[in-house]
Amino acid sequence: MQIAKMIQPGMTEVEISLELEFSLRKMGATDRSFDYIVASGLRSSLPHGVATEKKLEKNESLTLDYGGKYKGYCSDLTRTVFLGQPDSKQREIYNIVLEAQQAGIEALKPGITGQEADAVARQVMTKAGYGEYFGHGLGHALGIEVHETPRLNTRETQILQPGMVITVEPGIYIPGWGGVRIEDVILVNDNGVEVLTQAPKQFIIID
Repeated sequence: MQIAKMIQPGMTEVEISLELEFSLRKMGATDRSFDYIVASGLRSSLPHGVATEKKLEKNESLTLDYGGKYKGYCSDLTRTVFLGQPDSKQREIYNIVLEAQQAGIEALKPGITGQEADAVARQVMTKAGYGEYFGHGLGHALGIEVHETPRLNTRETQILQPGMVITVEPGIYIPGWGGVRIEDVILVNDNGVEVLTQAPKQFIIID
């Protein structure tokens, strides 16, 4: 994730948002897919924390949710990075979210409903004691618009079909502490799924 090389304490969330857009446009994007989410520290507990003038501080997390339009289609990616070594709770939450995301991806296949996929990932977080802090759906279809149907949530009964492109983006958001979200883009095919996102998902630590 190239943007990680540019991030440092003292930068504002707005500056990071601008760097993200510049990087995507250099790679060929013609526009943003949506208003980028750049939320650091306590603000990372906001699932839709659009960038502000808040400055990044050492030993806090930073959630980046961004994507560009290319040849008429949208991309979408979320990673949570850490400015300094994450503490034990940050590692715990990150690993739970990652486990939930991997379970959700493994559950995807033709014939499953969005409701069923959401339940698999949600169960991981509920079993770990954090289910109440996952307040949105597991994902959504992605195409010409950034949010399309079917959705992956507690109500979606539409069945997934080969050729659909779906995001998988569980998150835990704890008021007064912060949050973690991890998102990849997935192609549903005849045999299961293919993960299209190439960005790494191990702890990204910015010293």
